Amino acid sequence: MIYRCFGRTGLRMPVLSCGLMRSMHSWKDMDPGQIPLESQHRLEGIVHRALDSGITHLETARGYGTAERQLGRVLAGIDRDSYILQTKVRPEDDPELFTANVLDSLDRLQVERVDLLAIHGLNDYHSLWQVCRPGGCLAAARELQRRGRVGWVGFSGHGSTGVQLAAVRHEKDGGFDFINLHWYMILQAHSPVLRAARNRDMGVFIISPSDKGGMLHSPPSLLVRLSAPLHPMQFNDLFCLGRPEIHTISVGAARPTDFDLHLDGLARLDQLSLITDIAGRWHRAMEEATGQPRPDALWKKFPSWEETPGYINIPFILWLWNLARGWNLVDFARARYRKLGRDMPWVAGNNGSMCRSYDWRDIAAGAGWEVDDLVRALEEAHHLLGGSGELDASCS
Repeated sequence: MIYRCFGRTGLRMPVLSCGLMRSMHSWKDMDPGQIPLESQHRLEGIVHRALDSGITHLETARGYGTAERQLGRVLAGIDRDSYILQTKVRPEDDPELFTANVLDSLDRLQVERVDLLAIHGLNDYHSLWQVCRPGGCLAAARELQRRGRVGWVGFSGHGSTGVQLAAVRHEKDGGFDFINLHWYMILQAHSPVLRAARNRDMGVFIISPSDKGGMLHSPPSLLVRLSAPLHPMQFNDLFCLGRPEIHTISVGAARPTDFDLHLDGLARLDQLSLITDIAGRWHRAMEEATGQPRPDALWKKFPSWEETPGYINIPFILWLWNLARGWNLVDFARARYRKLGRDMPWVAGNNGSMCRSYDWRDIAAGAGWEVDDLVRALEEAHHLLGGSGELDASCS
C-alpha cells in the first residue's frame, strides 16, 4: 500500500480508503440481533480484506442505517491502533443534539473516540450556518475534540463550489482539518475547492469515485475501450490520485473482492504518460460528441439553480446530458437526473420539463447562447434522461 500524509492531521493515510456504505445490511437502523449473520460476516470479511491489504482508513456514517452498529461489532476484535476510523454525523440546528448524536455513534461503533469526525452534509448555506455560526456544530465538535472523543474535524457535502469554498476558508473554531469531496474525471468543477484545501493544509478524501464518479463499476463499452489497458475504475483512481492535493480515495466495497481492481491499479500510479494518454482519449471522445472536451465545461456559464427561473438546475442538466452523449454514461445520467425535483439537497433544483414556461433571454445572453439553443438543449436532455429517449447510435 502507498501512504500519504493527510494534511495538517499528520495521519499516515493509505491512498485507498474503505468506504462502508455499500456493505451495510439496511438503510434502516435496527437492533444488532436483527441483522442476519450473513450480512454481518460479509462486512467483517470486507474490513479484514481492507486491513490485510494495508487499507487502514475505515469510513462510515451515522446516516448509513446499520453500518455503524455492524462495524462496531467487527472493531471490537481488532487492535484500535491498527486503523484510522472516520464517521460522519449530520449537522443540527441544536448543537447539543449534534453532540448527543456523535456520542451515540461512538457507542454504536464501540469505541471511545474516532480519529476523524466529518460533519455530514454541508450542502447549502443553511447547513453552513448550522455548522459555522458561533456556538454551532463546529464549536461542538471542537469541544468533543478537547474531551478526547474526536481526533480531527472535517466536513463532507454535495454543496456548490461557493458553499464548499466558504467552509474551507472558515477560520473560527479552528476551521476544518479535512474535506470529503466529490471530484473525479467526470466532474472537475470543484477544482477551486481542491486548491483552497491545499492552501489550508487540509486532508483531502475523494468520496465515491467509482459510483458517483459515473457508476464505473459497470462501465459502458466505450469507456472500456478508451481506458485500455486499464479498467475505467482504475483510470479514474489514478487520475484522482495524480492530483497533488488529493491524499486518498474511497473504495465502496460490497464484498471483499471489490478491492482487487483498485489494488491492482496502484502498480501504475507512477505511469503519468499512460494516465495522460487515456485522459486525452476521454476528452477527444467528449469533444467529438458535444463540442466540449469536458462534460462540466458549461458549469460556470450558467447561474445556480437558486438564481434560475423555475429553479431549473441548468449546469447539472447540461453536465448529465454531456455525460450521456460523450461517454455513454446514460444509466448514470438518468439515475441522477431523475432525482431532480425531489427536494434532495445533494441533487438540488428542478429538471427541464417546464423549460418553455420561462423567459430565458437574460440567462442565455449571460452564457453567450441563443435562447432557442438553450431551450432545445434542455428539452433534448429531458427527452433522453427523463423520458424514453434513446442515445443516437453515432455516440456509441
